[in-house]
Amino acid sequence: MQYAKNILETIGNTPLVKLNKLTEDLPCLVLSKYETFNPGNSTKDRMALKMIEDAEADGRLKPGGTIIEGTSGNTGMGLALAAIVKGYKCIFVISDKQSNEKMDILRAVGAEVVVCPTDVEPSDPRSYYSVSKRLGAETPNSWYVNQYDNPSNAAAHYESTGPEIWKQTDGKITHFVVGVGTGGTISGVGKYLKEQNPDIKIWGIDTYGSVFKKYHETGIFDEKEIYPYVTEGIGEDILPENVDFSIIDGFTKVTDKDAAVYTQKLAKEEGMFLGNSAGAAIKGVLQLKEHFTKDDVVVVLFHDHGSRYVGKMFNNDWMRKMGYIE
Repeated sequence: MQYAKNILETIGNTPLVKLNKLTEDLPCLVLSKYETFNPGNSTKDRMALKMIEDAEADGRLKPGGTIIEGTSGNTGMGLALAAIVKGYKCIFVISDKQSNEKMDILRAVGAEVVVCPTDVEPSDPRSYYSVSKRLGAETPNSWYVNQYDNPSNAAAHYESTGPEIWKQTDGKITHFVVGVGTGGTISGVGKYLKEQNPDIKIWGIDTYGSVFKKYHETGIFDEKEIYPYVTEGIGEDILPENVDFSIIDGFTKVTDKDAAVYTQKLAKEEGMFLGNSAGAAIKGVLQLKEHFTKDDVVVVLFHDHGSRYVGKMFNNDWMRKMGYIE
């Protein structure tokens, strides 16, 4: 009989799926690494499990402990699934710009959810960075995950996602494109792929209101680049230690409107019911058109599932209110 001993054994080995209609004007083959096939419906399941296992191994996470993390939703889901199987409690701190669906899903899997304002400085005591750190310090027998600076985040993608993509493309991949938030995915996958073939180009998708693109190009952390934006799961107003800028060949920025519109297009034109960052990622691929030739194999990673955005990007009343559709 073939079966997984628990839900955690189903993490990884997600398929590559070809894009057709949205990429018909590109000269190359575009394949999506379709991460919603993970049990928590996102790529974050990989690093959530790795971070927990590494913390167990070195004693940071003890039996019966409480896992505390600031999350935009998906890392929390991955951590919660592992916590259920392994017997931990969870407290997740989330910013109020994230969808209600994400908050409800975290509560559905038994987590306590603390909501913080988005529009404050990272150092503000009300920010979700500050609140999660404070709860980590105050809560007995707890472990503060800190996915932004936790090296197990990038290591998970170096050990699993990168090798899967290399094997699935038979080593023919020429470009890897992915939205950048904590930096774990782009850095881990990028490091593995460049070790196999240094000519592979690694492109990050950034958003307006985030510091990544300018910092990568100039080395300047420009606070004037920072302002609130709608796109979920990518971009930052800090520089996470997991972002290895030396591995990244370039960034392209995608607007909130384009990310939302292309999230809908993926569903309606490709049958791919995906999250907000997938819309940003595929629009980013289209913006990079001049970098591709007919022999190229471009892999774009799609992070999470559309069910987390039915009240936003898949709600036309919300889309009209935002001015994204007529």
